[in-house]
Amino acid sequence: MCPAEPFVLSGGKDKSVVLWSIRDHISSLAADQGAQQSPGLKGVAVGNRPPYGSTVQPRGIFQGHNYTIEDVQFNPSSAQEFCSVGNDSCLMLWDARTGSSPILKVERAHEADIHCVDWNPNDLNLILTGSADNTVRLYDRRNLTSGAGGSPIHKFERGHNAPVQCVQWSPSKASVFGSAAEDGILNIWDLRKIADPITPEGLFFRHTGHRGKVVEFHWNAADPWTIVSVSDDGEKVGGGGTLQIWRITDMLSREAEDVIKELDIFKDHISSCCSSSTS
Repeated sequence: MCPAEPFVLSGGKDKSVVLWSIRDHISSLAADQGAQQSPGLKGVAVGNRPPYGSTVQPRGIFQGHNYTIEDVQFNPSSAQEFCSVGNDSCLMLWDARTGSSPILKVERAHEADIHCVDWNPNDLNLILTGSADNTVRLYDRRNLTSGAGGSPIHKFERGHNAPVQCVQWSPSKASVFGSAAEDGILNIWDLRKIADPITPEGLFFRHTGHRGKVVEFHWNAADPWTIVSVSDDGEKVGGGGTLQIWRITDMLSREAEDVIKELDIFKDHISSCCSSSTS
């Protein structure tokens, strides 16, 4: 979702990045409000109209990847600029105003499939990528040129021993970001501490509370040290995944026994919510 305009990006196995406008969807719904549909025929086309309303056309289709696109992200300050990564190990930057081809293509940005990308909302020159090569890489778009062999500012190689599934910048700190991987670990990094021997590569916090691979996490924009994370550990917990809400500051400054007690409270609360929703 674009923070500047009501636009959405998608990418997939067709190797294309597609730009959509939510306004177009709203307009199509408004146009269909007066249309009638036969009773009992839910989802059946009436006349020349497709089921469930009119088809929304994309604002643009952008091609340049050779394999499945895994993630796409807008430039936080522009509805026309975005980046994408995929299973071709490429990082691509796009500008919808210049056509359907990438304005910059970094080949071999990683040594394996790239699963995720994020654009820094507080420093628009910095882009993060996470890959099946178990690393996170930091790129400065001012230093990038199209062609073979991307040149990251830094390779974060010590944090994970499994494919990285998600990377995300802190919404309030330009130097802080998180990474989550299939090893069940969610790491928090600070670029200012890369050279600090106490925090190797700037890694200053590790959350190891999940029992399966962490597939997604998000920072709380209103409380930047609170994070929600999701793991795919259905086989270990008897079905479904696990969602956790936790505060970095609590875990840094409180006794382990207190933290465990609070986590148990959340566990009981979530279990009761799940029970009530299925009853």
